[in-house]
Amino acid sequence: MSDIEKIKNLRQSTGAGFKDCNAALKESNGDLNKAAEILRVKGIAKASKKMSRDAKEGVIVVSGNEIKTSMIEINCETDFVAKNDDFIKFAKELGDINNNCSSDLEKLNKTNMSNDKSVEENLVGLIAKIGEKITIGKLRTIQNANSQNFIYQHSVIKDNVSKLGVVVSLETNEKNDQIKSFGKNLSMHIAASNPIALNSNEIKNDILEKEQELIAEELKNSGKPEEIAKKISLGKIKKFKEDNSLMTQDWVMEPKKKVKDILSEINIPSLKVKEFVRIKIGE
Repeated sequence: MSDIEKIKNLRQSTGAGFKDCNAALKESNGDLNKAAEILRVKGIAKASKKMSRDAKEGVIVVSGNEIKTSMIEINCETDFVAKNDDFIKFAKELGDINNNCSSDLEKLNKTNMSNDKSVEENLVGLIAKIGEKITIGKLRTIQNANSQNFIYQHSVIKDNVSKLGVVVSLETNEKNDQIKSFGKNLSMHIAASNPIALNSNEIKNDILEKEQELIAEELKNSGKPEEIAKKISLGKIKKFKEDNSLMTQDWVMEPKKKVKDILSEINIPSLKVKEFVRIKIGE
């Protein structure tokens, strides 16, 4: 086998660049297996060096069906790489694996991809090939009994790959066009309004405490009497809860109504919003 053929084979099996393959073959005295091992070790070294960088770009991949739906965030450093064919191919396959693993990160990392190498190994190889930090970010699977999932993706790059993804689960015993329309519109509403909880009592305490601190700081130098400042503070917290809880948000398609009002108007007793997830690159 000629040197050029060896380089070609090594590039196909490892995904490494021409120069790296050529150098590895020289170091291994033409032994393909040794050269592949050299590239693997160098790839891990390269990957570890890049882990200190920021990776705030990337993609969201939505996979599954209306019964079981998963989302996974794959981050990189630049938008250019987020649109790279190798990156997109990796992300799409990772999306399917994520759904199969029900967003179990440990299980996902150990799962073999189509090239018979684990997700972890492929991630290291992709970092070495592309030259950017690449990480797996948020991931979530939604699957509920007697429920249908609805999705919305914004800034779609290709197929089920985008910059923002929403999955919302509606519990209902019925299936009709009215529910489909509501599910579609609700997922779009969530994308636009970014609620942090389904109901106000589900907003985490640390979020409320932080908001309370901001309000206190704002009122600190207002010169208002303590009793009045306290009432204003309570009012602001109440408004914060309403604005950030899905059921009490103004309905994007008809702002004079709340989400809960639209749900009531549909008049299907079994219809409930079970849960939702919204993931956006950069947030």
